[in-house]
Amino acid sequence: MNPDLDLRRADPSRIREWCRHGRFDRPTAGVALGFAQANLVVVRESVAADFEQFCRRNPRPCPLLEITAPGQFEPKKSAPGSDLRTDLPRYRVYRNGVCVDRPNSIIDLWDEAARQWRDNGGIAVREGRGRFVAFLIGCSFTFESALLRAGLPVRHIEQSCNVPMYRTNIETTPAGVFQGPLVVSMRPMSPEQADRAAEITGTTPEAHGPPIHVGEPRAIGIADLSRPDYGDPVTLRPGEVPVFWACGVTPTEAILRAKLDLAITHEPGHMFITDKRED
Repeated sequence: MNPDLDLRRADPSRIREWCRHGRFDRPTAGVALGFAQANLVVVRESVAADFEQFCRRNPRPCPLLEITAPGQFEPKKSAPGSDLRTDLPRYRVYRNGVCVDRPNSIIDLWDEAARQWRDNGGIAVREGRGRFVAFLIGCSFTFESALLRAGLPVRHIEQSCNVPMYRTNIETTPAGVFQGPLVVSMRPMSPEQADRAAEITGTTPEAHGPPIHVGEPRAIGIADLSRPDYGDPVTLRPGEVPVFWACGVTPTEAILRAKLDLAITHEPGHMFITDKRED
């Protein structure tokens, strides 16, 4: 990676190439501004229909951008020629509801799933041995360039860290084996700025839409803003209030509860950058 390159103006294909060769391992907030970013969820074919239904029942945290065919790792609509096994900065691997690894590539796991499926006679059973299906889900990083253009603060970009994300007391609508609490991302703003941010993000349902809550965090079950469940804490300045958006890490909580034999997500904040423009 060229250290002199302005990552805000980087081409998505260049970022994906760096990820593929292990040269980019950091959150993607503020990277390739103007292009849509996506959360990644990878599950076995045997539970893919359940997960798709979970997304459709919970469109605010899980706006679907693309679903790959079983065994396919190229998202042909979002980024032709890319590879979901390598083109994210970092992944999380879950086995039986426990995160067991945070690799930079999932090629070996993808090949393992394909081999199990072939060895099982091409039958995907609920206990495993199914090919993978990948889901790309909209991300709030997509609307941050619009916030910046409007002169609104994006604190985690200012502080060069990951966005803070919190587990709430709001339950999602279950579907099949998937259920769990809503996860939110937070950006501090003044009340006036929060109103303007709601107007801007209200036009982007594919990136979670407008905030789901503004103000008192305890009202949605968040006890301490300085201790996010995912990501990094950021500074809340005098006169500011926390502004919360639905977050694409919500499926991670559903995967933890489902205790699937094997599932994969992006590392929170380490997104897949698509070729699609934010608008």
